[in-house]
Amino acid sequence: MLGPIFSREVVTVPRRSGHYPQRAALVGLLCILGVTTWQATIGFARDATLGETANFGLLLFQIVAFVQLFLTLFFATLSAAGAVSQEKDRRTFVLLLLTDLRDYEIVLGKLLGALLPILILLFVSVPVLALLLLLGGIDPEQVLQAVLVLFASAIAAGSLGGLVALWRDKTYQALALSVLFLVLYVCVSQGVGTVGPMLVADWDWPTIQAWIDPFVAMLSVLEPPTTGAGLAPAYGFVLVTLAFCAALNGIGIWGLRKWNPSGEPIMQRESSSAAEDPESNEAVEAEKRARAHAAPGDARQVWANPVLWREIRTLAYGRRPLLVKFAFGIVLALILYFAVNELNRPGGRPAFAAAYGLVPVAVLSLLLVAAQAVTSITSERDGAALDVLLVTDVSPKEFVFGKLLGVLYNTKEYIVPPLLLAGFYAVRGALARTPAGTPPGDVLAANFGPLVAVAGALIVLFGFATALGLHVSLRITQSRLAIGHTLGTVFFLSTGTLISIYLIVINGGSFGNQWFSFLAFLVLGIGGLLYVLSADRPSPALTLASVVCPLAMFYCVVNVLIGGRPGAEESADPLVPFLALGAAFGFAVYAMLFPLVTEFDVALGRTAQPNES
Repeated sequence: MLGPIFSREVVTVPRRSGHYPQRAALVGLLCILGVTTWQATIGFARDATLGETANFGLLLFQIVAFVQLFLTLFFATLSAAGAVSQEKDRRTFVLLLLTDLRDYEIVLGKLLGALLPILILLFVSVPVLALLLLLGGIDPEQVLQAVLVLFASAIAAGSLGGLVALWRDKTYQALALSVLFLVLYVCVSQGVGTVGPMLVADWDWPTIQAWIDPFVAMLSVLEPPTTGAGLAPAYGFVLVTLAFCAALNGIGIWGLRKWNPSGEPIMQRESSSAAEDPESNEAVEAEKRARAHAAPGDARQVWANPVLWREIRTLAYGRRPLLVKFAFGIVLALILYFAVNELNRPGGRPAFAAAYGLVPVAVLSLLLVAAQAVTSITSERDGAALDVLLVTDVSPKEFVFGKLLGVLYNTKEYIVPPLLLAGFYAVRGALARTPAGTPPGDVLAANFGPLVAVAGALIVLFGFATALGLHVSLRITQSRLAIGHTLGTVFFLSTGTLISIYLIVINGGSFGNQWFSFLAFLVLGIGGLLYVLSADRPSPALTLASVVCPLAMFYCVVNVLIGGRPGAEESADPLVPFLALGAAFGFAVYAMLFPLVTEFDVALGRTAQPNES
């Protein structure tokens, strides 16, 4: 019913090398989360009572459900967007339009084919959620509702990513806009509960919000409402989401052949007079041939580094790059609105108030920078322009630094806001705890050290994301795999850090009883980073970088969270964690860039080293 595109994915997905390791890794991650949660709540020093076991089962169910929802939304969006945009970069999407495939077979086939690996992983996690029923504290219907919310969220996020990729013609714009639209939708749905009662007070806005917000819907599953009858909010969310998916895919089917192919030159027909009297137009045709290779307008002076000139002075990433920046500005404004309200909360400023704004903005900016870096190479490779560029007289330094500086220039609108936001929090005294009534000068002096540490850490992480995208995309020839590894690494570094923070916070700011679980997290992080950086061509420097980067990240988290508040007397000097983070990730950047500059062909695997066979 869905055509040959989906049929091919059904046959080929189980044949991929990462099919079974991914399923085993997911179950292993869930088991590690279970062991860590047990240590954080009960521990192995004594036997748990029935009530404690039930509470543990409910807490673990909540953690697993939200972690899966978070991962599902992100990867479903990128997977669907990447499946379509990669076809466009390779100029094979036009070939699909030339076949006798129906429009719905192309749209739905690409969507469900891209979501098939993610849906399989969700199926694998269902038995794990069902086993939690043995611990008590949850009901079988809660498991059913959670599974339905996860599947509906995956299909909706994939439909959004697929629609954006059908609309835009460049991979970077498709990926960036898909993520931004997803975050924008979550922000708007979160604001419905606040703005809605001001507009119409008679409506049941908590239920409406649960119908449109995946996180609120999952929360209603984990904490069912005590009053009210009728349809459960989770079922309402599934129905609304399916209607939303139908609308998105309907728009995609309608606009498939209107949006694609885009940017094709319009060839004018030969005039009738020229066809009747060709000799009379010989002079005109000669003049046209003379101007055939002349570009219109004034000649443009190319810089000494032509790669950098192309990155900055041409539309290398699409005809409407401002669209992505405009969407980022809207998302940034919404995040800052909610974050600044936390500083002015009537009950007092919460602990880690700066994290409410800095964390989401920094993570989103890192993802956009990494996406720009990896697509700067994959788009040229898919368009058959990278090999042509590499055989020119452009030196490795010009190519590498031209790409790096071009990416940083094009993403300056994403790099500057987190730095300015850190300065704003320093002025407001949110980076270091200061007593009430402290003069503004003393507040700024107390927050100067944390400001330098935060700003320096952000700069180092932006450099790491840029170098990572360039390094991975040059080593991995499969564009979709390179994009997944790059964005997945940045995403898992962020989410892994947030999970560690959450587990330490729920344990009262202590990690002494959880060292085994955090050791497992570190081993997974080191193994994953080692696989991404140097799986095909290992080197001692990249191996060392894969070890020290997760250790430095964990060291920073532990130093900040000791005492439960930044700037406390029990906490370390903020400059010390920054130096550790800067040294580790700075060395990783050096380890990735040095081979590209000195031994470019060897780093790309096109030439063997003298001691290699």
